[in-house]
This record gives sequence, C-alpha cells and structure tokens, in this order.
Amino acid sequence: MKTKKAEGPTILVKKKTQPVIPKIIYANASPLSVGGVSMFDTGNRINAETAANFYSEEEIITRAVNRLRDAGFQILQVSPMTINIAGSQATYEQAFNTKLVAEERAVIKPGGVHDTGTFIDCPETEMSGLISTAGSTLGDLIEGVAIEEPMYPMAASMFAPHKAYWHLDVPAGVSLGCNADKAHRSGITGKGVKVAMVDSGWFKHPFFVKRGYRAAPVVLGPAAANPLTDESGHGTGESANIFACAPDIELLPVKINFVNSLGAFNVAVGLNPHIITCSWGSDTGTSTALSAANQALAAAIAAAVAAGITVIFSAGNGHVGFPGQHPDVISAGGVFMDVDESLRASNYASGFNSVIYPDRRVPDLSGLVGMKPGANYIMLPLEPGDDIDVSKAGGVFPNGDETANNDGWAAFSGTSAAAPQLAGVAALIKQACKKLTPKQIKAIMMKTARDVTAGNCNATALTPGGVASVVGPDASTGNGLVDAHKAVLSAKIQCLGPIKPITPVKPIKPIKPIKPITVEPIKPIKPIKPITVEPIKPIKPIAPVVLPPPLAMTETDATEEGQTPLSDEDVAALQDLIANSDFDLD
Repeated sequence: MKTKKAEGPTILVKKKTQPVIPKIIYANASPLSVGGVSMFDTGNRINAETAANFYSEEEIITRAVNRLRDAGFQILQVSPMTINIAGSQATYEQAFNTKLVAEERAVIKPGGVHDTGTFIDCPETEMSGLISTAGSTLGDLIEGVAIEEPMYPMAASMFAPHKAYWHLDVPAGVSLGCNADKAHRSGITGKGVKVAMVDSGWFKHPFFVKRGYRAAPVVLGPAAANPLTDESGHGTGESANIFACAPDIELLPVKINFVNSLGAFNVAVGLNPHIITCSWGSDTGTSTALSAANQALAAAIAAAVAAGITVIFSAGNGHVGFPGQHPDVISAGGVFMDVDESLRASNYASGFNSVIYPDRRVPDLSGLVGMKPGANYIMLPLEPGDDIDVSKAGGVFPNGDETANNDGWAAFSGTSAAAPQLAGVAALIKQACKKLTPKQIKAIMMKTARDVTAGNCNATALTPGGVASVVGPDASTGNGLVDAHKAVLSAKIQCLGPIKPITPVKPIKPIKPIKPITVEPIKPIKPIKPITVEPIKPIKPIAPVVLPPPLAMTETDATEEGQTPLSDEDVAALQDLIANSDFDLD
C-alpha cells in the first residue's frame, strides 16, 4: 500500500508535543484482504455491503500470526479481518522498520470535559495512526497496522435515593419516557433476545439481582482485567437503561480496555448476539478522513451488521462522534422530557451532518438525555465508590447529583444512556418479529419516533451553534424520541405481510378403469328360493368434510369472504397510520 498521497481528504491535525510513549502499545494488523485492496486505501467506503471484501484467507491469517509472534508481539485476538497485537515501542519499530511518536491531541472526556489525550502515531504515513508495512519483512502478509487510540465513554441499596430535583428513575421513568410499558403489557419484553454491551464492565448491583434481570458473566476484551468489578461505573449504570426498556433480555457484558477498543468489539461479535450497544467513541472534529484505528473499527462494524447484528452507538456529547456516524449503525441522540411531558432537544447531546460519510445525518433518533451542565437526569445504579459515584457526589444540582460518594447510585445520562435505551427498544422489535434485519429495525424505529420541534442540540466542531429542532427529521434529534409501543406495533404488522397464497391442492389423477371381471355362472345345487328383500332405508345425507384452518380456505375463497391478504402496500399504509397517529394506541 502507499504511504504518501498527493491528494485526498483532509486529515487529523497532528500536534508537535512529545509526551511519554506507554510501555505497551496496542494495535490491529490487517492481513491481505481477499478483495485485493487494503482497508486503509478505500477512503470511507467500508459498509455492510462491501465488508466481505476485507476479510482475509485463513492461511494468510495463520502465517501472519506466526510471523508477528516471531517478531516479539503478543497476540491478543484473531478475527477474520484483523489481528489484535501488543508490544513495546522497540518491537514495533524493529518489526516494521519505522519510528513511533507520542502526541497530545484535544479530546472530549466523560462529562463533556475538554482535555487532551495521548495518541501514538507514525510520522511516515499520512493516515493518522497507520504503520506502513511496505518497508518490512511482513509486507507480503500484512497490508497495514492500525495503532489503537483512546476512546472515551459518552457518558449499595436496591432502591435509588430520593432527590427533590426533576429526574427519571429506573426502570419506571425510563420505560414510561420511551413508551415501553404498553409493549410490556402486550407480552413483548425482549424475551429470547441477547444484547451485548461493550463498556467499562458490569457490577452485580442489588438493583439487578432483586428484579431478576438476567446477565451472563462479564467477558474480558483484550487487555481488560478484573471481570467482577467496574472501576468506572459507566457500564453498570448504563445497562439499567436496557433493562428499563426490555426487562427480559439476556445481557452479555464485555469489558473494554479503552485503549484497545476493536478487540472488545470483536469479542462482542463472537458472542453471537442479536444486538450490540456501545456508549463510547472518539471525536473526529472537522476531519474528512478516518484514522487507521477507526477505519479498522468501521470494517468490523460493517461486517457485524452484514452478519445480521443490529449495532447501536452514541452520537456524542459535543463530539463529532465516531462510530456514531457510521452509516450502518443506529446513531443515538438526546431528547429531554420535562415533568409536564414536554419534549425538547437535549443541549448536551450531539447533532451534525457527517463530512466523512456523505448524506449521513447524525443522530438517527434519540433516547432520553438530560441538559447541561452535567446531564444529571437518570438515577442509575453502579458499584459503590467507583469513579462516577465519587465524581457526581456532593455538589448541588445541576452541578452535582446530591448523592453520597459511596452509595452505589448517581444521576447521569448523555447519549451514553440513549444508546442502551434504543438497544432495549430494538430488542422488543426483534422479539415481535424475529425475521427483521438490522436495516429494517432501524427504519421502524426512525419511522415511529416522536417528532421533537423545540430546543437545540449541543455544539460540535461542525455545528458551533448547535442545531435547532424543526418539524420533521433534523440533525438536532434525528427523527425524534423513540416510541417503543408504536415501534412494536409496526414490527408486528410488518411480520404479517405479505401473506403468501396457500399452495393449491393438486387434483386427483383420473382413476383408471378396472378390467371387467369374468364371472362364471353359478350352477344351482338346489332350487333357489326367492330372496326376501327388506325395503332400503334412506341413507342420511353426508355431512360436508370440515378441513383444518390452513386448508379450509384457499386464497380465492378468502377473497370471496372479504378477507383479502395484506399486500406490501397494505403493510406500509398500516405502518404509516401507526407512525403518524396522534391518539394513544392501545
């Protein structure tokens, strides 16, 4: 692959500062792609339709793994597209005949805090974070190496503490706000649906245990540790949003090391869930190109969606969020519901039109998110004394949540909360109609969302003044606030039609005539007495045969009885009726 390009999209700005390089550097090596083009030379064109071009042959992968191991790298994970590796600066520089540097770049950390983060880069390549293999002995097997970069969360008793300021509790407040209660009462609760959540971990809080929620043991992503603890609290708290909307799902928690995100995402894919939800990402700013790490992550997301997994990401909290702008994901924005049930765009959540993916509006639709300064809006359970429990404690609302620093509860939200809410609703849809694809689930959620016409979303590098909400879809809240009840009804209708006609019963073939039997005349032994014949009693009329329901009525008969099968147009019309109705559907 080329290491220099005369023309192309604008790239991430690289600053001159030289902080300390960490002892262990994580990266993803891409073996030669079967399509003949490197994933790092495709621009931003990797999606669910093209993902298969960037898989690698098994033999190539095996040889690449052995060669990397011989070069001194630790192999953390092997996927059909990438090999997750770890090693020292010296190991990378020697194996790939290159030079690595560390730089401080502007980032947005949890809580919307603008700060800097340490990024590892290779000055020889134009794409941020890409190591070229052209000048190394590995170039015949590996098309490029993407250095991982930091990602950030987009940020006890079984009872939540009572606080006087307006906020939502789980599960009741979030369920009502997302209009999920009516879906639950109709028997749609997410049962049988598996939702993987890639986050900071998951703590077995009494809130989950006492309510009987189901969660599998935490699976560690590459370079993550301590499966029984959640040092941040982010994953634990945000998972309560899923259960609020879909109480009977099975949660599959994957603990991520936030400087090795692709490996954790691939672990989630390997669990074969129906849905993956992620409340983290990076800020691409005004760049029109992805970094090498994000390009590799984009390919993994596209492959997951192509395999039938619905993937949901947060849009960001003032970020130009990635992967929240990837075209195959459901991008989650934010809407604030006040005590009087009025709706307006959250001024904490991001909204923008992507400059990386043409015609990509972010978000697609929204969940429930609080307002600035801290989005202290949903009281969520977490591990007592963890980072969020401590950081949110003490201050007076709205700057703090007025809880203790070790009670295992904190009020927070952001699009980190919106993504798992949408994941819960997606699980309800999946239960209601198992055959729906990720694309169809996304379309149903967007079509049935409640339009939001007030307020402005948060400012981003692309939208310095934010974006105002207007009538209809916009870049402030997308199509509006998710409506679980309408989405489930729409899914049920889509599952009904079109009804295929019953296979006609084949007519019985003509019966071949039986050859006449030649009967010899019977010779009487004795004189035959005349037979007295009783008068024949009339036979009762034969009752018509009643066929079972599938065979009782052909499509023609059904039409004659006024029960015309649903056509595609009928289904679309009924879905429009549900989506556009102002009355409360029961």
